[in-house]
Amino acid sequence: MSRTVKEGWLYKRGEYIKNYRPRYFRLTSSGELLGYKNKPESTDNAREPVENKFSIKDCTVTKGKDSEKFAKFNLKCLQYETFVERKFSCETVEERDNWVQVLQDHTQHLLEATKPASAIGDLLEESLGQTENTKKSLDDFEIMKVLGKGTFGKVYMAKEKCSGEVFAIKVLRKDVVIQKEEIAHTMTEGRVLRMSQHPFLTSLHYSFQTDDRLCFVMDYVKGGELFFHIARERKFTEPRARFYGCEITLALEYLHKQNVVYRDLKLENLLLDHEGHIKITDFGLCKEQIKYGDTCKTFCGTPEYLAPEILDDRDYGRAVDWWGLGVVLYEMLCGKLPFYNKNHETLFEMIVMSEVKYPNNISPDAKSILAGLLTKEPTKRLGGGARGAAELKEHAFNGSVDWDDAYNKLIPPPFVPTVDSLEDTSNFDTMFTNETPNFTPVNTGVLEDNTYTFNEFTYVAKPDM
Repeated sequence: MSRTVKEGWLYKRGEYIKNYRPRYFRLTSSGELLGYKNKPESTDNAREPVENKFSIKDCTVTKGKDSEKFAKFNLKCLQYETFVERKFSCETVEERDNWVQVLQDHTQHLLEATKPASAIGDLLEESLGQTENTKKSLDDFEIMKVLGKGTFGKVYMAKEKCSGEVFAIKVLRKDVVIQKEEIAHTMTEGRVLRMSQHPFLTSLHYSFQTDDRLCFVMDYVKGGELFFHIARERKFTEPRARFYGCEITLALEYLHKQNVVYRDLKLENLLLDHEGHIKITDFGLCKEQIKYGDTCKTFCGTPEYLAPEILDDRDYGRAVDWWGLGVVLYEMLCGKLPFYNKNHETLFEMIVMSEVKYPNNISPDAKSILAGLLTKEPTKRLGGGARGAAELKEHAFNGSVDWDDAYNKLIPPPFVPTVDSLEDTSNFDTMFTNETPNFTPVNTGVLEDNTYTFNEFTYVAKPDM
């Protein structure tokens, strides 16, 4: 059983709202540094809500530049998927030096448990029943158009040479993935794509790698992004917003039942298929193994869509996805974001502190569901309780919905995109589709210095998928 190595009050600096706030920290023998708003009444850590959780395995501790008020130290530690630097301070130099010494001493006794990546990859390849003949490469595809681009690479429309089938291929640069410490997120994206079999989630057909790139071959969803359509129309009618909201709700419910938190809901990640149904794409920020009541900490997502608990320096759970649904529903119904400012620090303060304003031209039921989803306290948020999506299904705004019909795509879509052919790209931004579909050169020096081999990446879907 884990025991307490050291405990006491520290001041922890917020990462996004940059003030120092008191936290009662306990360093455990297992290497966890746990922070609480209040000092726990017992030695049982489970009885008091944990506000911060850091692993000090393989961490580094350094003394910071002191001020008149605080004796500072910095802790670079593993926080879920990546290493981050956190800033702490004490009221006296002596107290600070003691914390630093204890953290340094205890770190030396902790060894990070690892498994050989090659062995894991060999087991996975064997379990998938893959052979050299079934694996794919870029040579198997004709790259035709650019559909979009991001920090790590581009998404292309491509035709499989042997079948003539059109796919979307997400091509990520290994050098950027490695430099930005996004290996864990990228591997998670592959795992979530493999297991996701749902009418409103994009499907993965293949994944493979080259010497310098990682490739996901997915459905080509011809109707384009909701962002593209709302930019043309400014906002949607309530029936149309309800239709999309219900399909998104069913997709999130499925992911949550698989213990996956999506964490990146936004209009750009919501596609329309050729019939007008939703397809959620881009699973790069998903977090696995999060059951109801479990939490994670990594700061990730798009600034305008971040939930208050992420910004307020707290661990968070599934409720962040319902906040994200609230933001996209608000955009659909009101034609703008609930909070916006070009300055991100101001934006973050608005999300945490400001009340949402609702236009007078939306119905009471629409305002009610938005207010429920955009509740700042996650435990009081619509969908944030143990019943999850059931709370949304029962809300008056969705009162007329037959959820079985919605799942089975029996409700006629209120809008059908214009799609003239299998290779039609008219529902994607011409800023991308007019671009020559070339691959961006990589930084070979980063790849030469890297030892990670992405052994778990390769995948071929079963024929019945």
